[in-house]
Parts: sequence; C-alpha cells; structure tokens
Amino acid sequence: MLKRTILATVAAVATWFGAAAPAQAGATLDAIKARGTLVCGIHTGIAGFALPDARGSWQGLDVDMCRGLAVALFNDASKVRFQPLSSSTRFTALGSGEIDVLFRTSTHTMMRDVTLGLRAITPYFYDGHGFMVKASGGVTKASEMGGATICLVSGTTNELVTADYFRTQNLPFTPILFERTDQAMAALQAGRCDSFGTDASQLAAARSSMQTPADWTILPERFSKEPYGPYVRRGDDEWFDLVRWYVNALFEAEERGVTSANAEQMGKQSTNPDTRRLLGVTPELGQALKISPTWVVNVVKAVGNYGEIYERHMGPQTAIGLARGINELWTKGGLHYPLPMR
Repeated sequence: MLKRTILATVAAVATWFGAAAPAQAGATLDAIKARGTLVCGIHTGIAGFALPDARGSWQGLDVDMCRGLAVALFNDASKVRFQPLSSSTRFTALGSGEIDVLFRTSTHTMMRDVTLGLRAITPYFYDGHGFMVKASGGVTKASEMGGATICLVSGTTNELVTADYFRTQNLPFTPILFERTDQAMAALQAGRCDSFGTDASQLAAARSSMQTPADWTILPERFSKEPYGPYVRRGDDEWFDLVRWYVNALFEAEERGVTSANAEQMGKQSTNPDTRRLLGVTPELGQALKISPTWVVNVVKAVGNYGEIYERHMGPQTAIGLARGINELWTKGGLHYPLPMR
C-alpha cells in the first residue's frame, strides 16, 4: 500500500510539472519563424518603458527590447506585435501561449520562477520600491505615513513590499488596489489616496506625465530589490537561450564600444577576436542560436546597444530623467556584467 501511494504521488507530481511545460523543446522559435512575427508582451502604458506616442507607435525601453529581438530573428524591427498586458494578466498570457516573451517591468523572484511554469531569464533593469507623496504634505520618509491610504497596482510585488514594510514598522495603512498604473495615478491626483507605492522608475515616469510634476515628491528610501527581466515559458531551452544571449549581447556591445553608428564598420575593421566573434565575422554565435551570424550588428544598428536604449528612453535628457546608477556597466560601478560571448 505504501509503495503504491508513493508511486501515485510521484506520478501526480510528474503530471503537474509536465502540464506546465511546452510539449516540445524548440517549439517557440519554430512557431515564431513560421508565423513571421514575434509576439511580445509589454506594459499597458508607462512612460520610459512602454507608451504610445502621438502617432500611436509604441515607444520605450521594453518596446525597444522587443524590437531588437525581432531584428535578431528577422533583421526587421517591424516584425513584432505588441500585446499590452496588465500586471494581473501578464504571466497567464505568457503561460497560455498568447505571447512569445514578456518584456514588461517584471521583477524576477524565486516564486515566480519556480511555480508559474515560466522561466526568468536575466535582468536588464534594476530598480527598487518607493513611495510618492504630495510635496506640500511635509512627508520626508515612509515612517511618517502611519495611517496613510496608499494606491497600489494589483498583481505586483509592490503589494507585498508595502504590506511587509508597514507590518514590520507596526504602522497602520489602507491599501487601495487598481488594475493599471494610470488608474492608481488618477486616484492619487484626485486625493483618494495619500501616496502611490511602486518601483522608483515607474514613479518617475508617472510623475513626468502629471500636469505639474513639481507638486509631487518621490521619497528617497528604497524598500526592495526589483530586477526586471524577460520571462519565457518553461521547458523550451532553445528559446530561453536565444533570449538570454540576446539581452547579454546588448550589454556586451556597449562594453566593447559597438554603437548604432559604428556597428557595421567595427564588424569589418576590428582585429579583436572577441569583438569579431560578437559581430559575426566568425559565425559561431549565430550558428549556435540558429539565427544570422551578423545578428548583433543588425540589432545594434536598429535599436542601439543597451546604453543607447537606456539614454533614449530613461536617461537624464528625457522627461523621466534617471541617471544610469546601478544600471551602468560593471566597469562604471553598475550591476550589468555581460557574460563572455565565446
């Protein structure tokens, strides 16, 4: 009886995990190539990461990460379909096959990585939870917000981070949950809540879109680690590898000084073996991923290296106005340390 029970339990666990994985490794890349279009999950709308411009064209760091991946696959930045997703629907959409990859301000956490039938790949943006308050309110730190009503977006890590902070400080607070960031911001501006809690970059993005940004203060404290990175479905190692090394190549290109202006020239003139390998002069990287040998040249020409993408959408010269900080390369004191591409 005990043996039969153990065998039945093992079979049930195997069935559960099997159901969470794609039926065939490599199926995602094959399906994308057959379709001729990458389907990329993005935010429903947050400046700096993903927001339609006046012509209705999506712009932002996450958007360019999607476009660059389409270039790696097809050498054509237009061969991507953007699927805007809320925080509460993003992982379900990926797991069901509605999208191929998720580039959507999504924090890598252990429980997401091991329990959702998905895989977190590699961080491309480091952030931390913060709070925004009305500048005229006199609040200078979170510990002064006891009894506050706080707007939060449901389905995010920010719900848990906020609850954990106020619980450990033994401070009461009232959460008000919203499906989308714009709804939370509207409630904040309407006076329905005293603060908005989310990642600092998104607070900066939201503040930049307000009628009078100076009326709002982002408190200086950070209460969590929020490494954003792409997610794919579990069980398809070929697709996992391609997305992982695509992100890594954007960091490697920046470290080696490969830019949108010189990528093609460096591919022809560089004598550095690692740079020549990166840019497809020797073809083994593209061959290993089953894409063009010059995929990195194509990507950087189209969207830039990581630094160019960051500066275009998040940097000091934009409305968001965020210095690189920990999102710098490791050679400049940041956390981005590209793995060797050899």
